[in-house]
Amino acid sequence: MTLLGHHDFRLLWTAQTLGQFGTHFSRVGLPLVAILALDATAFEAGLLATFQTVAFLLVGLPAGAWVDRRRKRPIMIAANLGRGLLLGWVPVGAYLGVLTLTQLYIVALGVSVGTLLFETAYVSYLPLMLERGQLVEGNAKLESTRSVAQVGGPTLGGYLVQWFGPPLAVLTVAVGYLASALAVSRIRMREDLPVRGARSHLVGEIRQGLSYVFRHRVLRALAVSGALFNLGVYVTGTVVVVLLAQQLRISPGTVGLWFAIGGLGGLVGAFVVQRISVRLGPGPTVWVGMAVAGVAGLVVPLADADWRLWLAGAGNALVSTGLVINNVNSMAIRQQLCPQELQGRMNATIRFLVFGAMPIGSFLGGFLGEQIGLRETLWVGAVLSLVAVLPVYFSPLRTMRGQPDADDQKAAPEKDG
Repeated sequence: MTLLGHHDFRLLWTAQTLGQFGTHFSRVGLPLVAILALDATAFEAGLLATFQTVAFLLVGLPAGAWVDRRRKRPIMIAANLGRGLLLGWVPVGAYLGVLTLTQLYIVALGVSVGTLLFETAYVSYLPLMLERGQLVEGNAKLESTRSVAQVGGPTLGGYLVQWFGPPLAVLTVAVGYLASALAVSRIRMREDLPVRGARSHLVGEIRQGLSYVFRHRVLRALAVSGALFNLGVYVTGTVVVVLLAQQLRISPGTVGLWFAIGGLGGLVGAFVVQRISVRLGPGPTVWVGMAVAGVAGLVVPLADADWRLWLAGAGNALVSTGLVINNVNSMAIRQQLCPQELQGRMNATIRFLVFGAMPIGSFLGGFLGEQIGLRETLWVGAVLSLVAVLPVYFSPLRTMRGQPDADDQKAAPEKDG
């Protein structure tokens, strides 16, 4: 049976899709609210982008240990309800004439916490719902909708901002998060409450997750590579919105369309990833995908208000293609290598490193954008993303052609001493 006939997976897939639309719209839509409605500077837009992902850096590690202690389904419901209610304030505040940048920072921070909890919970929930042999298919479907959201979120968001104004456009995202919470609430599968040792405590569990990832040759390589790539991507992503909207005077709808082209590349990656993984093996597919993304990113800084805008868009699309190919296999490898009782902590540790690089990249992008110029900052981001292929290439992944498991000695954690 394909996963299309799996009732609970369909609902999780629906919830994740709605959440991804919200996430990708917000990462473009909230900066557009700040730039167009509140006259934010490049640094202020970068600071807002920082708040949108900073939870992964500030509370990512305790969140993973906390999720491991609890049932995942209620966490996902509460996270989406919280994100919907917080974003619902933006149009209300604008209507009342009291919306400020400080309020946007608070909303972005709260939504960031909700995103952290939902992402950590659903990634740990998936191996409970599916059999091992279904994980690549399940992750490929989830990544395909992430790519659809990359297309539809910015495009729809850009035009909604253009037609109705930035604050009111955010209302659609709030409704989407509430619908996502409803979808999760209808999942039938119920988990047992995870069993903890009598003396287990939060700090010890966090330390255990960190130790497991950093001692594991494959997981460590995936984490370092992902962190470097996201550092560069968020330097680039923060600055390119300002470049297009302010310096090049591109309309919000066209800005959304430009980002949507990148999402189309992600869709291509989702369609071909299983074929490539079968041909090359999951490990080589990881580094090949990262190499494609890094090389293609060198085209993005060429963007200008002419045909080069679409050349850069095509490069951005190829970045998405390589990234999806990398992500699907990276996720499946992580889920298969790690014992179930450590899934939450392992995922949170890797997301702490990989997603924690996002706010650092956003802050660095905003700072460098004002100090050395927007286009120069784009080149800094492109080079950072390019070198991200090195950790995965010089790791056991390069020759990992079969499906890994927790007993694979080639990929096992290193021994102490």
